[in-house]
Parts: sequence; C-alpha cells; structure tokens
Amino acid sequence: MTDTRTPAPADAHFLDQLRAATDRAAATAEPLSSPHAGAPEELLARAEQAIEAARDELLELSHDLHAHPEEGYAEHRSVRAVADLLARHGIEATVGVHGLETALRATIGSGEGPTVAVLAEYDALPGIGHGCGHNIICSSAVGAFLGLAAILATGEVAGTAVLLGTPAEEGGGGKELMARAGAFDGIDAVVMLHPFSYDAAVQPFLGRRQLRATYTGIAAHASAQPFMGRNALDAVVAGYNGVAMLRQHVPDTDRVHGVITDGGQRPNVVPATAEALYYVRSATPETLADICRRVESIAVAAAAMTGCGYELQWDQSPAYLPIRANLELAARWTAHQARRGRSALPPGVTPASLAGSTDLGNVSVRVPSIHPMIAIAGPETSMHTTDFAAAAASPAGDAAVLDGAVGLALTALDALADPAVLAAAREEFEAAGGVLDLEQLLG
Repeated sequence: MTDTRTPAPADAHFLDQLRAATDRAAATAEPLSSPHAGAPEELLARAEQAIEAARDELLELSHDLHAHPEEGYAEHRSVRAVADLLARHGIEATVGVHGLETALRATIGSGEGPTVAVLAEYDALPGIGHGCGHNIICSSAVGAFLGLAAILATGEVAGTAVLLGTPAEEGGGGKELMARAGAFDGIDAVVMLHPFSYDAAVQPFLGRRQLRATYTGIAAHASAQPFMGRNALDAVVAGYNGVAMLRQHVPDTDRVHGVITDGGQRPNVVPATAEALYYVRSATPETLADICRRVESIAVAAAAMTGCGYELQWDQSPAYLPIRANLELAARWTAHQARRGRSALPPGVTPASLAGSTDLGNVSVRVPSIHPMIAIAGPETSMHTTDFAAAAASPAGDAAVLDGAVGLALTALDALADPAVLAAAREEFEAAGGVLDLEQLLG
C-alpha cells in the first residue's frame, strides 16, 4: 500500500550531471599560480611544525565546539574556549569587542609593517548544530594564528597578525557589524576557509538581502460579508506568485525564495494581516541591487491589486554581498594546499549553482580577502544537513582542521614576508573596484 504521507523523492540526475561535469573539468584544470616568491621555505616549515605541535589541542577544540553548538550572538561558551586555548599559549584575547559580546580579537607581532587578519566563525544552526562546519572554520583559524605566532614572536618578519572571532555568520551579519565598528581598519588582507564537498581555491558566494513584506487588510466574515473585507493573505499570495514569475527572467545564478510567516488564523475570517519573508540572492553587487528593486515592485503591486496597505522592511539583519575573491592570495593558498596533498580547484570548475551566501562578502569589498573551500565529505553531502554536521567531526573533518590551518597560516605569512605578494593582492583589489560603499549601492 502506498504511503500518501511520504513526499516524492528528488530526482538526482541533474546533480549527477553536475558531479560528472566537475570531475571532467577538474581533470584538465590548471591550478592558480603566483609569480612571486612568498615567504622563505624555512619560515613556512616552522609555521607548519608549530601547527602540527598543537594538533591535539586544535582537534579537541573542534570536537568541543561540535558537541556544544551555539547559535549566532549566543556563542559564549565557544568564544571562551578559543580565548582559553590562546591563553594556554601565552596569547591574550579580548572577548566582547567591536560592539558584539561574542566577538574576539587577539593580536601578535611587531605592530609595524603589514597586518593580516585570520577570521574564525563558531556559530551553529538551529536543530542541525554545526551543519556548516563552523567548528572547523574556528579551529583552523586558531591553528593558523598559532603558526603565525611562532614566526612573528621571533621578530624575523616585521608584521602583525590578528585573529578575529566573528559571530553570527548564519544570518546575523556579524562581520558587517564588526566592520562598521572598525574591526578591519588597518587590515591589509583577510584569510579564512569554509568546509565543502570539494577542495576549491575560489567558490562563488551570492550576495543576499532579506525583505519582510507585511500587508494590512480589513477583516470580515469570509462567508456572510466577504465583500466588506480586504484580504491581506491574497496580497501575500499575489506577491509570492509574482516572485515565482520573476524567477524565469533573472540570471541563472540568482535566487529568490520566500515563506509565508503569517497567513491568518481561521478560514472563516478574511485575514486582516499577513506577512512573507524573502531572501534575494545575486552573483554581483550590481545585479543584487537590480533584482531587489524588481522584487520590491512586485511586493508593492500586490498591495495595489488587493486594496491592502503594506510595509516593506529590508535587511533586518545586514545585507550580505557576493565574495570578491583575491586570486593572488588564492594562488598562495593553492600552493600551500598542494604541500598537504590537496589540489585546490581554480575558479570555474565547481558548479556556480552550488552557492550560498556569507558575510565574508562584506569584508571582501573592504579588504583583499580569500574564502577557499576545503573538502570534508563527498559531493553527495550538502551543507546545512545532519550528514554534513557528522562530517564536521569525522576524521576527514579533523584533517581539514590541520590542512586548513597550515594553508591559512602560510598564505598569511607570504603576505607578511613578501611585499610583492601584498602589492599584487592590493593592485588586483583596486582593479576590481576598490572599496565599495554598501549604503550607496543598496540604498
């Protein structure tokens, strides 16, 4: 007997085709490379050795965070675990910086020369825990910072490294709030990583804005006097359908998805209030601004169609911009992953459709930045799932902590020790548009 309660399974053929196309492209892809020397090998090796020496502590931190997931802006235990680990290494960290209770900042180095920031995320998802692997992001960042400390403490390299713990990446926009509070002032480059199903030096991440559309109608008896009502739910449905029609006429990379958060209480009462929440995503800041204008026009038209009042609220949490990846820094990451036995794929190999959003995008239009991906599971395992959460505490996840820490530390060391690397990264950043004014762009 057929179980009518079970949804139809998703067809995986398209996903299989994407995997096959990625495998074909990866087989012939030329990795990113840099013409610059970077840091001397002796310094790179010592930083790597320092990270390996901290192996047990880093993996313990990763598993501890994984076992005690905390959502954005509530990561009190997590950030304290980071501060305590640093304290055991004689490094003082300040918790509660840049206006956020669970943000962290630690600094090492001479205070002269260039400054590179390593970013740590440690928030988790409701119900799924570390289904995005932020325990790995955090532990690898801490490991990278310890590797840099081993070099900068000797004074052999004139430069500074900053570890920034950045709360609430999962929708809270912590990095944008920290940026507004000056967290990235004086920073010359930013490095961080993210777990994934592929090793990729660059992976597209979409910009994202949120729109909350609230409609006000007039309640009435839905049977006896429906003509006296103005149906707020009809406005929500009209807007939702308008967005559905819009999807055919936007770039393939763009996404608009929404939910009805309030649709009324009883069928026999014409709903006087109703509400929908949309996420609007796009691959460039300019196209993000354009599609947001189009979605807003639909929301306003839905009110006019139904005779309802409306209130539109954009970005209750900060908007996320697409990542502007710095290829010079990504090339350094590629080289250092190769020494760990990983082949970081160049841009254009992994499917652009496998894209979410992150507030690192907001940093990347202020400072040259990278956000490479490191594999902890196969391509059949999607982020934001319980399977990915399990992978984040698996042996593959542990390997990513150490390989990632080395990659971040050595990339940062290249930028600190070789002026040509940082100059090339800055030149590339300026050619891509330099610092963007988010308020002017998004209105």
